[in-house]
Amino acid sequence: MKFTVLTLFPEMFETINHSIIGRASKNKKIEINLVNIRDFSDDKHKHVDDTPYGGGAGMVIRPDVVYKAYKSVKNKESKLIYLSPKGRNLNQEKVKELSKEKNIILLCGHYEGIDQRVLDEIVDEEISIGEYILTGGELPAMVLIDSISRYVEGVLNEESVQDESFSNKYLEYPQYTRPETFNGKKVPEILLSGNHKKIDDWRKEQSLIETYKKRPDILNKEEIEMAKELINKNIMKGEN
Repeated sequence: MKFTVLTLFPEMFETINHSIIGRASKNKKIEINLVNIRDFSDDKHKHVDDTPYGGGAGMVIRPDVVYKAYKSVKNKESKLIYLSPKGRNLNQEKVKELSKEKNIILLCGHYEGIDQRVLDEIVDEEISIGEYILTGGELPAMVLIDSISRYVEGVLNEESVQDESFSNKYLEYPQYTRPETFNGKKVPEILLSGNHKKIDDWRKEQSLIETYKKRPDILNKEEIEMAKELINKNIMKGEN
């Protein structure tokens, strides 16, 4: 998987050269190519923006500079994603879909945005990471690289990806480790039993309960009723 990032601030991406993503890049599981849009400016001062036609606050990134940067990296396998608050909200389904791509180009806007003419020309899809505004597309691009890379073969083990929140619709079940007792609270007995079938059943139940408590909006009526029954059962057993 190759990520090419078109940005005015490539130095911001130093933060992803660490931990799992940094290791994946070092091991050639993914490739991250940073392209400075400013390098394609013909202006002697390397200006890339100008005032908006029609007036208004801020500056708009010029279409010609972005287009030259895009043409320098485009190939027949490329999919260009523009990180924009106008785009489709990112979710796990979209992450898994994008992980099947071979070459993703991420275009990072800044200031008041990018001239619409070049967006109409080159953008395959606009994606937003949430209904709020950031100063630029660099942080959303890093979120996209991180979330997609986790599905690239060899970056994580398969079990880690399958069990996490949203991979199987529900949120992930609670996790526990040593010490067995912390601040008077013990690890659930079932996890100490060694009975893998019962542990698996417990985790599925806990996933449904966690989803009901924190994201009931993604459950149907039947699932909500099942979650309520499980909570009542656990209360009767003294587990909640």
